[in-house]
Amino acid sequence: MGNSALRAHVETAQKTGVFQLKDRGLTEFPPELQKLTSNLRTIDLSNNKIESLPPVIIGKFTLLKSLSLNNNKLTVLPEELCNLKKLEMLSLNNNHLRELPSTFGQLAALKTLSLSGNQLQALPPQLCSLRHLDVVDLSKNQIRSIPDTVGELQVIELNLNQNQISQISVKISCCPRLKVLRLEENCLELSMLPQSILSDSQICLLAVEGNLFEIKKLRELEGYDKYMERFTATKKKFA
Repeated sequence: MGNSALRAHVETAQKTGVFQLKDRGLTEFPPELQKLTSNLRTIDLSNNKIESLPPVIIGKFTLLKSLSLNNNKLTVLPEELCNLKKLEMLSLNNNHLRELPSTFGQLAALKTLSLSGNQLQALPPQLCSLRHLDVVDLSKNQIRSIPDTVGELQVIELNLNQNQISQISVKISCCPRLKVLRLEENCLELSMLPQSILSDSQICLLAVEGNLFEIKKLRELEGYDKYMERFTATKKKFA
């Protein structure tokens, strides 16, 4: 991509607060963006070949609300990313991430987090510190179990489809705001699904197709009628 084209994008972004440069084969985060650290509210560099984010620059986008780097080659995220106190949406689908920075819980404004198609092997405990987090997509990773810390999650929707989950802590029923739990295509036996999800939680949409049991067996579990009451009430609300 020519310098003049990039310069034109930077000039436009200066006026609009939006920098979008997708499908351009970029191998690095454009250094020209450091001129716009106090302008940008949205950055979208999806569908490129970016392998890392520059620590010195990335933490300086003080007004940034939305950052998308889907379909790149990121293997790690710098700690400085967690300085983005206004960031509300972070989308990093289809990269090569194995973990999140230890300071990830400092992204206090974060509402939506998409990490589908990475290499995470555990539910990141840092997510439990994020009080405004509404939607988390961790589908298509390598997560094997859901630990007790899950009970502290504040999310409304948690997508764990297409992982390798065979164990779920009963504490998942304690999530105060969790309404939608997606567990399709995992390795769950019916006996490993906590019955309290049905009988004693806020969950009103439980998606468990494609596990190691027939869905009709789920209907025979104690508490299923209570779950169906919540499911039906929610359905009516949105009808």
